[in-house]
Amino acid sequence: MSDFLPESKTNAAEYTVSEISGALKRTVEDAFGNVRVRGEISGYRGPHSSGHAYFSLKDDRARIEAVVWKGTMSRLKFRPEEGMEVIATGKLTTYPGSSKYQIVIDNLEPAGAGALMALLEERKRKLAAEGLFDSERKRRLPFMPMVIGVITSPTGAVIRDIIHRIKDRFPLHVLLWPVRVQGDTSGAEVAAAVRGFNELAADGAIVRPDLLIVARGGGSLEDLWGFNDEALARAVAASRIPVISAVGHETDWTLVDLVADVRAPTPTGAAEIAVPVKADLEATLANLGARLKGCISRNFDRKRQALRAAARALPSPDQLLALPRRHFDEATSRLSRALIVSTERKRARLSAIRLSPATLDRRLAETRRTTDRDIARAYAALRAMLRERRTRLDRTAQRIGPEPLMRRQKLAGDGLAALQRRMDQVTKIRLERLRGRLTQAERLMSTLSHQSILERGFALVTNEEGMLVKRAAEVATDAALSLTFADGTVGVVAGEGAARPKPQPKPAPKAKVPGTQGSLF
Repeated sequence: MSDFLPESKTNAAEYTVSEISGALKRTVEDAFGNVRVRGEISGYRGPHSSGHAYFSLKDDRARIEAVVWKGTMSRLKFRPEEGMEVIATGKLTTYPGSSKYQIVIDNLEPAGAGALMALLEERKRKLAAEGLFDSERKRRLPFMPMVIGVITSPTGAVIRDIIHRIKDRFPLHVLLWPVRVQGDTSGAEVAAAVRGFNELAADGAIVRPDLLIVARGGGSLEDLWGFNDEALARAVAASRIPVISAVGHETDWTLVDLVADVRAPTPTGAAEIAVPVKADLEATLANLGARLKGCISRNFDRKRQALRAAARALPSPDQLLALPRRHFDEATSRLSRALIVSTERKRARLSAIRLSPATLDRRLAETRRTTDRDIARAYAALRAMLRERRTRLDRTAQRIGPEPLMRRQKLAGDGLAALQRRMDQVTKIRLERLRGRLTQAERLMSTLSHQSILERGFALVTNEEGMLVKRAAEVATDAALSLTFADGTVGVVAGEGAARPKPQPKPAPKAKVPGTQGSLF
């Protein structure tokens, strides 16, 4: 067909698409190797599964694609959000695969303090909605901690001020966890320190502190931004050890101040809040000891005076026993005279009684008459009772006869026969119902039984222990197996060609759809 095509009438050089794309890429990268772009984040899709983040920067007239690689993403001071105005620093490059240009971001910062304050307010509202700022969840500080953990920079003046103030007020053991208090990783380091102190054992080589102080000197909003990290605020809220926040000066506020159990205006103020003044405690203790000693002494004096007054008011033992002793002497004299008089009276009565056989016979006769009279009365009462009982028995015998008994027996027999008939009917109906249920159960058992499955040509495979084999992967070469068919059991040996399950391919990770990213903090 080349014979029929017209020859080209131009001498312009021909380029391939790859050559044009490479030339454009080098031109753009050479001309815009380091730029700062201000714009609003649009279409933010969050970190990809690879760790990279893709979005766009736009203003009111144009937009440019942007990418943040995984290594740069981990160094950012804050996480990008949809609609945030930022200043991006990086280089422009092209993407030959789609004929687009984009900016590869090396650093990203909010566009001024206004954006930082807006981000801070959004985080504050989020944590407040979760209840992390509620006063009910904040714990009381220990009155006299034995060990205090301080989280701050080891080279700044803050740690020296805290140690100096604690030494002046109440010397005790201080543990320092060195961290960076400014920069990209300051928030993560402080959060790790809080968690590390909480993970110490109470009886370990390094004793767990009774109180934590998170401290830093003053600075601008950007300098203190690490203490507004959401992960740090959650670590402080989850701490089992009470936390004092002493970040910045009195006018500086961070998220850590709102989450901590107590907020100190300065690091020195945190040391003053953490420990009491030892001299004041000793003076108070001495004063209380003196007051206690004086109180005990005065109490003893009052008790001693009361005892002496009571002793003076009490009579002597002779005075207490004089009246009972007199009563005893009078009773003794009256008892002796009464005994003599009683003896004389008994003797006179005994001498007045004359004992003779006639007197005894008279007494016996009187007793015999009384006994005979009582016996006669008893016989009369017994005869009257027998007559009454016999009369009642005769009346009862007249009412009782064979006819009533026979009538009652006939009625009882008729009722028993009726009950027997009903019992036979109920038993028959019950047996029919049970027979029907048994027939249904037999049909269901035959339907669900493995014997019917074996009749269709299947077999059960068991190993030497009689355990059921469900997978080919459970069968080893030369393993003894038993195959159970519908009409019997056959022993077999697995050969080298035993089937093995094919490994299933792992499912590919699902791509994240733009706009479905969750919380960024």
